[in-house]
Order: sequence, then C-alpha cells, then structure tokens
Amino acid sequence: MSPRFLIPTLLLALAAPLTAQNPKTMAEMHALHTNPEAYIKALEDPERDKYQKPHEVMTALDVKDGEIIADIGAGSGYFSLRLARHVGATGHVYAVDVSPDMTRHLNERIAGAKLLNISTILAKPDDPFLPQPVNRFLIVDVWHHIADQPAYLALMKKSLTPGGEVVMIDFKKEATPVGPPMDMKIAREDLITQMQAHGFTLVKEHTFLPYQYFLVFRVGP
Repeated sequence: MSPRFLIPTLLLALAAPLTAQNPKTMAEMHALHTNPEAYIKALEDPERDKYQKPHEVMTALDVKDGEIIADIGAGSGYFSLRLARHVGATGHVYAVDVSPDMTRHLNERIAGAKLLNISTILAKPDDPFLPQPVNRFLIVDVWHHIADQPAYLALMKKSLTPGGEVVMIDFKKEATPVGPPMDMKIAREDLITQMQAHGFTLVKEHTFLPYQYFLVFRVGP
C-alpha cells in the first residue's frame, strides 16, 4: 500500500541515507516514501508476505464474483492485483493512489498481467475520484496518513452500496518490527471509536495478523 496520502515534514527529515534497498527500522521504511523505486521494491519484497499473510487475508475477505472494490492507497498493487483475480469478469477493482510513480508502475503490472477488471485512479489526498459506488473499501496501512479522516469517511459512506463494507488493516499501536513510528499509529480502540462516531459499526474482526488489526465495518447498526 502506498501511504502517500499525506507526506508530513517528519518523513522528509527522515530521508537521510538509508541502508539502501533493505530498510531495517520503521523510520527507514517510512523514509522510503520519498524514493519511489526503493519503496516499490520494499512493498513487493517477498519477506512482506510473512507478516502480511496475503493468502489468509484474501480468504478472510471472501471476495465474490461481481464485486466492485476500491483499494485505497493501492501502491504497487500488492492487494489490488489479488483482488482483481477474485472479483471475476463482472467485477472491478479501483486501485486508488495519489502517487503518479505508483500509478505508472501499477499500470505496467496490469498490462503485463492482461487484467481487464482493474483500473488505476490517480486521486487527490481528500478524494478517491471513484466513478461509481463500490461494495467494499480496502484500506491497508494507509488510514494513519489521511489528513482529514472525517471528510474521507463521509465520502466513503456516500460511495458504498447498501450493505457495503470498509475493511481497515493497520498496525497495532505497540512495538512492532515493521510499520510506522509509534506516534503515527492509530490504536485499534481509537479507530473503532472514530468509525462508530461517523455511523459505522464493527461487524467482524480477524486476529491472525501478527502486527496489524483487521477490522470490518458497515454503515448503520
């Protein structure tokens, strides 16, 4: 996922020389956001699978043929491409990102995979520019970078089909070997409180990810 919906001054300050393509600390990983090539390599590093567990995540999502899904902060397409292989010919995935570099890279991957049911959207930080309502939003490791979260939640509510879901996967607010610095993390309980305050209800939670919470919300009670 590409958490470039907001690049605070802090990240620019952290962009000092890194251990090249192989970041070891959370600060180093986040500093890669200013280096698209290195960040793409980090996102696509096979080692990520060990904690992100993409197969288990996709199984838990239980995506159906025909679903319309928006992957917010799609980055290099880590989940977008997987989603496209599950929604079928009648479904569609909108891979939304604010980074032209990420969008270009993902367009190349889509063309190489010859997938017709996925489109990239070069969005604004405060608007995903979705062309139609969606059944699901998937937001992985990105929410803590969105500046005006209440406004974004309002947009998502308007863009969800009846019974649609918002899936939030983000790092627990505790010491983890990967993820953003502690002061950027959003605690699980705080996220639930925020979602409830804006009309969303927690309907499901998966606990198999070692460093992240995995929460599923719907609009209404």
